[in-house]
Amino acid sequence: MPEAPITTIGIIRGRIPPNAFDVELPNGKRIAGHLPQRLADLETQLSEEKRVDLEMTPYDFEKARIVGIVQDA
Repeated sequence: MPEAPITTIGIIRGRIPPNAFDVELPNGKRIAGHLPQRLADLETQLSEEKRVDLEMTPYDFEKARIVGIVQDA
């Protein structure tokens, strides 16, 4: 049975060519964030300082999947 993903929020700090983003976690660590194919249309909405929802595997803390944009109230 696969492990459940770790969820957190990050802030986009820049782009990593060809199709990833430099994302800062709440603890200050910077990782590579990527969009799954089903959310590729979100790429046009992502820019620096945008807050995003992330999913990470418990086996690799160097990258994460961007699963949405945080809607600030």
